[in-house]
Amino acid sequence: MRGQLRRYKIKPGQMEQFISAWRNGAVPVREQYGFAVLASWRLDDDAEFGWLVGYQGDGEFESAEKAYYSSPERAAITDDPAQYLDGAETWMVNTL
Repeated sequence: MRGQLRRYKIKPGQMEQFISAWRNGAVPVREQYGFAVLASWRLDDDAEFGWLVGYQGDGEFESAEKAYYSSPERAAITDDPAQYLDGAETWMVNTL
């Protein structure tokens, strides 16, 4: 399965708000577009959050991600998880 490993730096004191926004806003919309959260974690110091997202829908991961980000459902998320980020890194991966 093609997927993406994502590592986020979270703004100080914002981890709980980020997780709530991510879990209640971004994840359900991603699932509508064929994505699945394969794993997620946070570091003990609450400064970093990571997750592995896979894609099992039709087409390529990259095309589906573009559709997700440009979707009306994504635009309708009022508590955007991105507002809690100080930085992000992503890597495309193939799960075994």
